Amino acid sequence: MKFLARMQAPLGVLTLIALAVGLWMVWNAPADFQQGGAVRILYLHVPSAKMSLFCYVFLTIASIVHLWKRSETADILAEAATAVGISFTGITLASGAIWGKPMWGTWWAWDARLTSMLVLLILYKGLMVLRHSMDDPTKGARATAILAIVGAVDLPIIHYSVVWWRTLHQPPSLAAAEKSGIHISGPLLPPLLAMSVAFILMGVYMLTLKARQIEAQRKLDALEAARLHHE
Repeated sequence: MKFLARMQAPLGVLTLIALAVGLWMVWNAPADFQQGGAVRILYLHVPSAKMSLFCYVFLTIASIVHLWKRSETADILAEAATAVGISFTGITLASGAIWGKPMWGTWWAWDARLTSMLVLLILYKGLMVLRHSMDDPTKGARATAILAIVGAVDLPIIHYSVVWWRTLHQPPSLAAAEKSGIHISGPLLPPLLAMSVAFILMGVYMLTLKARQIEAQRKLDALEAARLHHE
């Protein structure tokens, strides 16, 4: 955790610079010939969607390490990743709804990609509720880790939903775009890449802040428990 403390300040500066550059590129990006100015929503939607998945991958790895090594640091990082993942998943669903209204004519559709992403949000929230519903923090951490690992089955469903089923959601626009025939290119691509980098940095920065806050709170709880024990 000391490494995270040292990295926090420079990471915050890099995040601000990356976001400023990314937003400037988005502001100056041309409109899409089909979507018009609404295409700019995707510069928020796509990076946040990827970060919501990355956070859950990180959460799953941290959960495995916690169960294997009984590492409190891994559990702290898992709890932090859950909070950060909820934020990005919420942004993904909200921005998708805003984009979907002019493109599909509706705020929400029970599409395979949308539904599986909603399941991810429910998983994140369920992990938070499960952790804090147990009086024994050790049991709560273990139960949360197990549920997180089981819930990882939703990740390939989210990723391949637009390939496995006919959906309203567009096919992949970056990875495997050559197969789908639909991809972002030309002047629309650099802003998306810039925002993706900015969101990765922002996600790591948020994870750092949350992990340090959780660590501090646990130390305070331990001191309070020790004080009550000696009274």
